[in-house]
Amino acid sequence: MSASTHLAGAHGSQEQDDDERLEVAASLLALLSDRTRLALLHHLGAGEADVTTLTEACGAARPSVSQHLAKLRLAGLVATRKDGRRVVYSLRHGHLKRLVDEALNVADHQIGALPPHD
Repeated sequence: MSASTHLAGAHGSQEQDDDERLEVAASLLALLSDRTRLALLHHLGAGEADVTTLTEACGAARPSVSQHLAKLRLAGLVATRKDGRRVVYSLRHGHLKRLVDEALNVADHQIGALPPHD
């Protein structure tokens, strides 16, 4: 295999890796685009919590919170553990906390940049 053929193959592989990364990132951001899921992840960024605590923190109905947590768990974004009869949720990755925090920082800048209302 010549050097140019090898480089072309490596470049194609890099593009494929980038495409996969972009697809996964887009799926992740789509999950974060829901206000309730974003609120759940933001609250979990402060530490573990059960469904009751998360329901109170988010102000959403318990069945809705449970469904959103199930989606986040299936996506591999939150982990669970049993504490007696309670299920306790936590973020799986510190990167996710930073991503949510940064999204909220951007929101703060956007809100601060809005012209005053009359």
